[in-house]
Amino acid sequence: MRSELPPTLRNLVRYQAGVISRSQAVRGGLSPGMIKFRVSSGRWRQIHPGIYATFTGVPSRGARLWAAVLWAGPGASLSHETAAELHRLTDQLAEVIHLTVPVQRRVVAVSGVVIYRSARALEAVEGYTNPPRTKVEETVLDLTQTARTFDDVCGWVTRAFARDLTDERRLRKAMSVRTKLRWRSDLHELIVAANGGDHSVLEFRYHRDVERSHGLPKPGRQVPFTGPGGRRGRRDRVYQEYGVVVELDGRLAHPAEHQWRDKTRDNAAAVDGQQTLRYGWPQVKWEACATAAEVAKVLRRHGWDGWPRPCSPGCPVQQGSRPRAER
Repeated sequence: MRSELPPTLRNLVRYQAGVISRSQAVRGGLSPGMIKFRVSSGRWRQIHPGIYATFTGVPSRGARLWAAVLWAGPGASLSHETAAELHRLTDQLAEVIHLTVPVQRRVVAVSGVVIYRSARALEAVEGYTNPPRTKVEETVLDLTQTARTFDDVCGWVTRAFARDLTDERRLRKAMSVRTKLRWRSDLHELIVAANGGDHSVLEFRYHRDVERSHGLPKPGRQVPFTGPGGRRGRRDRVYQEYGVVVELDGRLAHPAEHQWRDKTRDNAAAVDGQQTLRYGWPQVKWEACATAAEVAKVLRRHGWDGWPRPCSPGCPVQQGSRPRAER
């Protein structure tokens, strides 16, 4: 119990979610024997070697995070998926706790904790955070370096922008101080796209593989609208001049309420005189050329006088030919 602690330790324990290290307890006035008695009597419980919860019961998430930081020692901070959780860059709790420590330190692994070593561990920490964690920009870049696929890289960057956690200037500045950086050229492209309104992996792929690769006209992105009953929302792509809307649906499952919500959006667009095209992962990731040809065909019916270009030999866009009057 906190009331049993010396006054010098009470605020520290409160700040650290009820967790304290052996060295902190000794510096605060407890003898090794007093610590041993509290553990043996069940008043304290050991979470990691030399790290104790000063309460009974199951440690909270915050207590377990602090325990990992204290166990890792000086200069340690929560990073990667765990920092992403604290920054609300992700809605999922990582099964293990991720920590970064200064490169010169050697930390013995314990169950449920993953350790990374970095020469920039101290400068990457965000100030005045409880518990200490890496800055948003550092967290995003750390996650892109451990990502297995480009889509994972894209997801971290676009989500950071979509949730207003960072901006182009801050992320580029964080990139500039890293001498080694996987996906560097792709990251520059992603940042431009995310800053311009691509808020998901699917939107980025549509922009790169459907629109830009095939020379389609530039649409508005994340265009606000007001639907029936005053409900506000955003349309993924709006080719305003031609009255065409493209909605991108990256969900793997489609609950009934989402299907009806989509239909309501489409109907609202129709009321405004706009035709809606809706695409998902298969059409954008694996059938980008066919999707581009389809969008181009609809745009031309609505007044676009341009012509899509093939992105490569064998592109389906090549299979069409301009009407004689357009040659």
